[in-house]
Amino acid sequence: MEDTFDENFQSPTRSRSESSRVNADDVPERGLPRRASVLQMMARPFVVADHADLSSNYDDFSTIDWARDTATELNRKRTTLRAKPWWLKVFDAGSGWILMSLIGMSCGLAAGLIDIGAEWLSDMKEGVCSRAFWLSRKQCCWAEDATDLNHACALWHEWGDGHGVGYASAYFAYLAFALLFAWICAVLVRQLAPYAAGSGIPEVKTILSGFIIRGYFDGWTLVVKATGMVLAVAAGLSLGKEGPLVHVACCCGNVFCHFFEKYRTNEGKRREVLSAASAAGVAVAFGAPVGGILFSLEEVSYYFPHKTMWRAFFAALVATVVLSNLNPFLSGKLVKFSVEFDYPWHWFELLPFALLGVFGGLYGAAFNQANILWCRVRKTTWLRRYPITEIVFITFVTALLAFPNSLTRLSTGELIAKLFAECDPRDTTPVCSWEGSDIAGLLILACLFKAVITVFTFGMRIPSGLFVPTMAVGATMGRAVGLAMEHIIHKHATSNYITQVCPEIETCVTPGLYAMVGAAAALGGVTRMTVSLVVIMFELTGGLTYILPLMVGVLVSKWVGDAINPYGIYDRHIQLNGYPFLENKDTFEHASIAKDVMQPGDGADNPLVFIAMDGCTLDRLEGLVDEDTHSGYPLVLSATHRQVAGYILRKDLLKALDVISEQEDITSATNVSFVQPEDTFSQAVERPSQQGVIQLHHIVQKNVFQVADSTPMTTVVELFRRMGIKQAMVTREAQLVGIISKKDVIRHMAYMDKRTVDVGFN
Repeated sequence: MEDTFDENFQSPTRSRSESSRVNADDVPERGLPRRASVLQMMARPFVVADHADLSSNYDDFSTIDWARDTATELNRKRTTLRAKPWWLKVFDAGSGWILMSLIGMSCGLAAGLIDIGAEWLSDMKEGVCSRAFWLSRKQCCWAEDATDLNHACALWHEWGDGHGVGYASAYFAYLAFALLFAWICAVLVRQLAPYAAGSGIPEVKTILSGFIIRGYFDGWTLVVKATGMVLAVAAGLSLGKEGPLVHVACCCGNVFCHFFEKYRTNEGKRREVLSAASAAGVAVAFGAPVGGILFSLEEVSYYFPHKTMWRAFFAALVATVVLSNLNPFLSGKLVKFSVEFDYPWHWFELLPFALLGVFGGLYGAAFNQANILWCRVRKTTWLRRYPITEIVFITFVTALLAFPNSLTRLSTGELIAKLFAECDPRDTTPVCSWEGSDIAGLLILACLFKAVITVFTFGMRIPSGLFVPTMAVGATMGRAVGLAMEHIIHKHATSNYITQVCPEIETCVTPGLYAMVGAAAALGGVTRMTVSLVVIMFELTGGLTYILPLMVGVLVSKWVGDAINPYGIYDRHIQLNGYPFLENKDTFEHASIAKDVMQPGDGADNPLVFIAMDGCTLDRLEGLVDEDTHSGYPLVLSATHRQVAGYILRKDLLKALDVISEQEDITSATNVSFVQPEDTFSQAVERPSQQGVIQLHHIVQKNVFQVADSTPMTTVVELFRRMGIKQAMVTREAQLVGIISKKDVIRHMAYMDKRTVDVGFN
């Protein structure tokens, strides 16, 4: 998503006319109305607007205030909800579960349609059903029970017979359809919904942490994302639809949130829904509802309370039930590569499992670095201006090199299914037998091809997931290792140890298990997922027997990857795009204090900008917003006594000034008050100075977090993480001396870890 956002995003500017304000000397003196008492006029300030009018939704590319949204929800329950009838209260209490039901059903339906469409168009590159062109090969040949690609099907017409001219025509048809699908996908994304590009997981993580990206989860993005996933997968590109399903699920959640007031008007509450929706997305992607919940908790969610976990569980359950009833693959399974192994593993196999973990960690670190370098080249060079040309070229290279290899010619899901499959002792197909075939070379070539081409594919301006192509890389290597182990066992079948641990030599080694461990290790090395990844792979196999090999492969992969670079691919893309994401899994153990990070620092040339309550006039506020573009301003008692009294957002102040500009009898010398006025008659008599005062107490945020300048940054970092605040006031002896924003914390953590980071948004 590096091209989507404007890196030079500026703070809100003033929209009102500068000529609407007149000087105090230019306004003629006007008498008071005859029937107005003096005491009433002395106690009557100019009230600008109600709080709800000024404190509206957050600006685009800004960060929400979690504490403010929590207070807003509590206030809604105390005031608005209490006045409603009982049946509306019951509906409000159950609205979260109703919303989860809608999200689960929509996710299951979307995933099923995407699976059916992708399989149909993928098969179209190789042939067409003569009975009905809209049927995939499996649907077309279902009556003949000839769904295996190695068997002929009378109803299925292939573009070529695989020899001579037929091979050339099949090759040409494969290339033509791949280019057509990729071009349509690229045009749809570029012209209709640029936010539909990429996997979406880096942006989902950032948005769930409190960042605002308007339009990223809207209905139009949902439609283009789903359609683009079908076309991109059908084009044969080295990408998957599993990662983008998280984005699709969040789009469904955001669309349905608009039908419920408490989620439509509260960004904090909406993020609880999106966290649960992301779990449903992974659940339908892998047929793993429990793994989806853990994925949301471990990888994408920033705030995951207990009730959100239960709602995520319910949404994932509904989504998987809907998908299973659709049965998109006509197999009764939720994914193509769901398998069941019948043979156990042995302890001597832990060594090759650990070696596959080492491979996964090394591959993950190398892939992450190479992909980030290429994305930076794409972002900073002329390639950025020609995304469609890049997509078509990469598609051409992929199809040109993939077709000659019988493994890479398959869709990535079909390839993984073949590699995961358990071999019958009598099975002599290439992926099940090391002897008398060139399967070893095909597997190594497929592994290298997928590993290299995915570097250039992931991050293009089309929907592109990373889970399945990464699993394909690990699965091809794992299958090769499994076949090699099988060959070694057969060669030493007469040794005493082998005969003791393997009574039946033909079933001693399961190459499909090695492929699964390799897939998990590679995916763990790229994403640095651990617990959720093991559970997802466990749900794919449906057996507890294979958890230990998966754990060994994933743990070793993470150890090796973290030793090279501790950040997964999604975190690296967040850093590349400059999103203000504060990782809650990082540890900060440095000895710096708040004074070292606050802005402006001690001895800085630029002074601290604030609003003083004492003697504040309209002219001072106008001069402040004209000369300073900060997103907000601290409110202190006076310039000499800087006790913090609150915080004022720039956008709220600009709206207030716009309203003031429309009122009469207000000059630039009019005083401004930020203290809520008293309503009693006696208090009005005691405070005659309130005559003609502009009242702006509605735009003041009172829940301001303050830290002493000697506070350790470990405490400050935890404050920002756990409370989700946007900024903290730094005080010395109760006097304001600086401000620490979320961006300051992110930059300081990167600086102390000797990393470079560019936070490009507010």
